[in-house]
Amino acid sequence: MRLVASDIDGTILGHDGKISPRTVRAFHACRDAGVELVFVTGRPPRWLHPLEEQLDHTGRVICSNGAVVWDLEAGRLVSARTLALDAVLEARRIIKKLRPAALFAAETLTRFHLEPGFIENESSELLAEFTPAPLAETLAGDDAVVKFLAIVRDGTPDEFLAEVGPAVEHLAAATHSSPGVAMLELCVPGVNKAVTLAEYAAGLGIDAADVVAFGDMPNDIEMLRWAGHGYAMASGHPDAIRAADRQAPHFDDDGVAQVLEARLAALGAQFS
Repeated sequence: MRLVASDIDGTILGHDGKISPRTVRAFHACRDAGVELVFVTGRPPRWLHPLEEQLDHTGRVICSNGAVVWDLEAGRLVSARTLALDAVLEARRIIKKLRPAALFAAETLTRFHLEPGFIENESSELLAEFTPAPLAETLAGDDAVVKFLAIVRDGTPDEFLAEVGPAVEHLAAATHSSPGVAMLELCVPGVNKAVTLAEYAAGLGIDAADVVAFGDMPNDIEMLRWAGHGYAMASGHPDAIRAADRQAPHFDDDGVAQVLEARLAALGAQFS
């Protein structure tokens, strides 16, 4: 175990926005033992404060499902893979034809663009910060889109993905990370958490065989398959569980911490 790569939401972070003390201790013990840590998330860079505030993490973070690498300590972009505006608008057209009620948003390197109605709660912090408007009006040709979002209010995320994914795969790779909301996350074809994690590990001279990865949703599948030791959360999506060669205990039971404690104990690491 030379590198631990972990998803955030539903894997180490709960709906209350908290990382448990036991999980914090386990990550600190990894760091003390000389194990590299990298977090691999669908979140954009601006939503990484739990890592800073609760884990004191200052390393690099793989964001937006692999489209962005962010240096947390320096607060700067390391690399990004972006969708062209014409691909975004064409994908929107295709999805709208399939699901006329669909609404859209786009994450760029500088801001969040969202259409009216994309977020149902009008008191949302997002709506307070950004003014909803049609994407064709707010996105400019030089906007670097790292993640394109599509949402519908009926059906399941799995059904929405099965319908839309094949129709837009020539333009964007689709996945989802929400257990209950039918929202798809689309990025550059061929980009996912595993691709960027593999590049990151190679830069450190670490092979997949020495990587322990944790995840819980379909956007983690490729990462769980790539890592030498991929752990799906017992509380995770069935597809993620099927993709992984191992299973961590339920999130509510500090599953990631349990696995790390056992692996560190096997390495002879000491817990404080």
